[in-house]
Amino acid sequence: MHVVMFADQHIESLGGAQVSMRLQRRFLERAGHTVTVVAPRMHRPVPGDPAYIDLRSTSATPDREYGFSWPGRRSDREVDAALARRPPIDIVHVQADFWGAFIGHRFAARHGLPVVHTMHNRADVGIEATVPVPGLVLRALNAWARTALRPALARRRAERGGDSLTDGRSDGWAYLRRLARLSDAVTAPSSHFARRLERHGAVPAAGSVDVIWNGIDDELLDAVSTQRVARRPGPPRFVWLGRMSPEKRLLPFLTAVAHSGIQAEVEIIGGGVQLRAARRLVERGWGEASIVFSGRLPYAETLARLADADAVVQTSIGFETQGMTVFEAASLGTPAVVSDPDVAAELGSGTWGVRDATVPALADALRRAAADITAGTTPAVDRDIAERFRQSSRTAAMVGVYERTIAQARR
Repeated sequence: MHVVMFADQHIESLGGAQVSMRLQRRFLERAGHTVTVVAPRMHRPVPGDPAYIDLRSTSATPDREYGFSWPGRRSDREVDAALARRPPIDIVHVQADFWGAFIGHRFAARHGLPVVHTMHNRADVGIEATVPVPGLVLRALNAWARTALRPALARRRAERGGDSLTDGRSDGWAYLRRLARLSDAVTAPSSHFARRLERHGAVPAAGSVDVIWNGIDDELLDAVSTQRVARRPGPPRFVWLGRMSPEKRLLPFLTAVAHSGIQAEVEIIGGGVQLRAARRLVERGWGEASIVFSGRLPYAETLARLADADAVVQTSIGFETQGMTVFEAASLGTPAVVSDPDVAAELGSGTWGVRDATVPALADALRRAAADITAGTTPAVDRDIAERFRQSSRTAAMVGVYERTIAQARR
């Protein structure tokens, strides 16, 4: 099977979706399939790879880490020419939310290929959290999608008869509905996100969304798991891991640590725009916990820190489409303090819930977790998660979606 994936960003760039796609590609190839990845060219040196089609792009960030490729006739010609030299394509897998999605759906429409679209982003929450005028941006985004996806919309209208693929709204869900209804299958990385997509009508013609978690490398999981040792003496050890941006709620977490009064070791892993504000908050010096900022760490080392921790803390609410960190921790046997009730429900066990979005509620959960850790009564994580989270099982599930979608398209 030849799978062509479309991404918003080059998969050698930084980001959770990029890590997931690199892993998916490797395990698909291990299973005997061919993978091509279409994405904007990076503006820093990266190793050459015959599986990559690097489109002309404009640097999108000051650090030149991310690029932007305009979806239009020029990118159409560029993709067509590059893929014409490769094996026949069986399926298009769109793993993009913006320009990569437009380019991928345009390509599939031109060539009559079936499309699986993995939704990675809650457009409504994500845009509201990252731009100053989200309503205006969403209106512009929906207008752009209507224009850029016109060829794909025309094909779907011809296939289905009538114009049921668009509506007059310009919010985040209208945007995701348009992408979903252009697709033959839609997957989501968690049950809670899949059900939310279905409630808002962001579904393919079949009417439902397949749940396929993003996974973890089998060998890496085994290696870190075998290195896990019994808890060492001392105060409870908490890890907070993620991008330091407002929607991740790092600053409320640090405030809650201070207000909780817990004597604990707290490690902050990651970076982002709120790093300086977080350091200033800690430098004020109140609270009993010791807090260390470790910066960005290699993935294997990050997993080792999660395995060594007594608990990981997840503080974003309503933003995560999966919440990889707590699943990685659970796979390694580490429980979690979880603020988002949807993520907690997905995990099923091994959590300390946070009753609401306030700092006092988070402080209370931290106190309960610290007490349980000290007493040796931490909640046990679901042992099945480690097996369900292996990339080999996630790849097998996705191949099943590919095969079903291809078979439906041939009928």
